[in-house]
Amino acid sequence: MCGICGQISFCRNLNDYTDYFYNMQNKLISRGPDQHGEYFSPDAVLMHRRLAVIDIDRGKQPMTYAVGNEVFTVCYNGELYNTLEIRNKLESRGYNFFSHSDTEVVLKAYCEYKEKCVDLLNGIFAFGVWEHSSKRLFLARDRMGVKPLFYSEVGSGLVFASEIKALLEHPEIKAEADINSLCEIMLLGPGRTPGCGVFRGIKELKPAHYAHFERDGIKIKKYWDLTAQKHTDDFDTTVEKVRFLVTDSIKRQLVSDVPLGTFLSGGLDSSIISSVTKSVYEENGKTLHTFSVDYEDNDRYFTKSKFQPNSDSSFIGLMKNYLGSEHHRLVINTDDLVKALFFAVDARDLPGMADVDSSMLLLCKFIRESVTVALSGECADEIFGGYPWYRDKTVRMTDGFPWAQSTAYRLSFLKDEFSKQIDADEFVYSRYRKTVETTPKGDGIDEEESRMGEMMKLNIDWFMQTLLDRKDRMSMYSSLEVRVPFCDHRIVEYLFNVPWKMKDHNNYEKGLLRCAMKDYLPDEILWRKKSPYPKTHNPAYRNAVSALLDDIIADDSSPLLQFIKKEELRKLSKTDKAQPWYGQLMTTPQTIAYFVQLNYWLEKFNVRLI
Repeated sequence: MCGICGQISFCRNLNDYTDYFYNMQNKLISRGPDQHGEYFSPDAVLMHRRLAVIDIDRGKQPMTYAVGNEVFTVCYNGELYNTLEIRNKLESRGYNFFSHSDTEVVLKAYCEYKEKCVDLLNGIFAFGVWEHSSKRLFLARDRMGVKPLFYSEVGSGLVFASEIKALLEHPEIKAEADINSLCEIMLLGPGRTPGCGVFRGIKELKPAHYAHFERDGIKIKKYWDLTAQKHTDDFDTTVEKVRFLVTDSIKRQLVSDVPLGTFLSGGLDSSIISSVTKSVYEENGKTLHTFSVDYEDNDRYFTKSKFQPNSDSSFIGLMKNYLGSEHHRLVINTDDLVKALFFAVDARDLPGMADVDSSMLLLCKFIRESVTVALSGECADEIFGGYPWYRDKTVRMTDGFPWAQSTAYRLSFLKDEFSKQIDADEFVYSRYRKTVETTPKGDGIDEEESRMGEMMKLNIDWFMQTLLDRKDRMSMYSSLEVRVPFCDHRIVEYLFNVPWKMKDHNNYEKGLLRCAMKDYLPDEILWRKKSPYPKTHNPAYRNAVSALLDDIIADDSSPLLQFIKKEELRKLSKTDKAQPWYGQLMTTPQTIAYFVQLNYWLEKFNVRLI
């Protein structure tokens, strides 16, 4: 993986401003510690930081190639999983290759097919191509939104970068927040409206979109979407196809010239990925490295709940023995978990999922000590219907985002002068309705099937994006590339049209996936009830974040107090009520930590409210 940034300008000689482009590039060093590269011209600058994974010696960027009367330069962040197929197609059309890097394949695919090249790409990516003679920039982002790409239109042109922190190094881009920013943070956070960068004037290219920027401005187009089609496969055929798609996606994503391992929580999704990986490694005489996280004293304080019926430790041990993997276990103490809340904001450039972020950041740092690439089980729950809100009929039939039905509670924290400026219910509901209304619907489907399609679209466009943001930023903070095989668009396209009764086979969460992958797992793992990402149950964590919030409340200069009521923060700090903020992973301790992160974010970026 890598980091990219740059600018296109038709009114300024960009060669005169190299310093701030290097500043932008340096902000992305953790995304690419191995190499850096630059392309400078009066009207275009492309900057690159490289984490070398494929063809380490010959995959350097920016990469330039000339065809006919045009010269193309690419800066690319990502990984292709069908590089060989595209390369063979291009070779049949007369192209020669000097490397086996996917960067060269992306560049020459663009030379041949222009914007249509994205239809060929199976992978995770965000990239830009500058057409020298035409003076046109092309930007594109992968279908599922695994890799980020932010941009801002300023007086001197278009500025883009993999992360917000790099954009903020540009002198025309200010760390400012307006009333819309506050709505994003307080009413949707840690989620974001698709395309919104929260900071005033900063946008994100949406998943499955590409853009052209020329003298007349930016034009954006969606190149892929879910489509509704009648599912004609019987259950056995569906199981067979799911097994093929899942195993094929995992195997494709094992290509690497550097050490690779897998996350292993003892749950269904990471265990499937680890088992398929082990089968490939076994054939090649390689040892699989697996990684898990736990928390100090969790055995002592863990209590069963509806969402977390058992802890992971015994299941991890069972899978480790089943796989014969070299297993690495990180145990996080409370002090490190709390300190990492601030590093997590540094990584995300926004307040995030509190300790759900910070623990992932520490785990990724730990994994990076052993491998450079890791495979993770994110996104299976969104696609196969694993979350509680898919299966609870009352929740799933209720209008609104099922993971954040707390608008009134969130609004209660805002000072009156801010809350009076917004219609909170409309702000949230309009975004929900837009997603629901744009969900493809097949002919003749019943109410339940229609709603399950809406639920899948809501989860893919919203909840999954928050988790993908988390995984990308927390991993790249330590220069770890994380791949997510369940995000393969072929799996998503197929599963979107599979009837809910098949997905929920025998009324068991992700029953279809379990049936499809039964040969890869022991029964204890295969039929284990879903358990969410592990979090600390130690009361010391709650006490620590409450103390941090109390310090913020006691300091009148705390930037958080510009728009948040002190009295509501005091109530939050002392309450014993487990009020959800964002899904089952963020309740009161995480809400307290979210406000601590928010205050730090305001301080770190010196965010000005306008």
